[in-house]
Amino acid sequence: MRKIRMVIADDQLLTREGLRTILDLEDDMEVIGAAKNGEEACEMVEALHPDLVLLDIQMPVMDGISALKRIKRSSPETFILILTTFIETDYIVEGMAHGASGYMLKDMDADKMIASIRDTVSGQFILPASVAAKLAARMNRLAEDYEYLQRSGAGHIKLTEREEELARLIIKGLNNREIADTLHIAEGTARNYISNLYSKLEVVDRAQAIIRLQAFM
Repeated sequence: MRKIRMVIADDQLLTREGLRTILDLEDDMEVIGAAKNGEEACEMVEALHPDLVLLDIQMPVMDGISALKRIKRSSPETFILILTTFIETDYIVEGMAHGASGYMLKDMDADKMIASIRDTVSGQFILPASVAAKLAARMNRLAEDYEYLQRSGAGHIKLTEREEELARLIIKGLNNREIADTLHIAEGTARNYISNLYSKLEVVDRAQAIIRLQAFM
């Protein structure tokens, strides 16, 4: 029987080792690496070629979404499950857009987690009910926002040259750190620019910003 070879990436030692202990007890699973940040996870994937990565969202050095993008570029056949305590719809949408195979909440029952891993490598997309509900609510709100823009013509907002640069990078799906690197500015400065852009667009998050920007760019 071929085992499912996995890498776990989480900045919390207890989480990493707890998951390793649970998963290594399964006859068909083997944890071959444990990383404490996204950069380590990418290096392990490139060196070890696991079947699946359990990838935390919020980590130092390189966050989970940035790691997801890099892993999918270097190892497109590797399955990735986003491992998180945060049911943030921006993370859900961004993860799906960049090739995640699903989501697992850290407080998920161990048996369900093990079943989710097996389902993932068999080709299923994993979306817990609580995450699916958040995603459905976001999609409904985005549809309402789009209809409002079409009716009101509110998409005609004048942007500065810098704001247009930001807008194009946001639409491309870059996160704050990638935007900062592209524009050769500090990440904190990029966050300030983006916050000001959101205010001008009268939106509160990235998904809403993309909908509004696409209406007039």
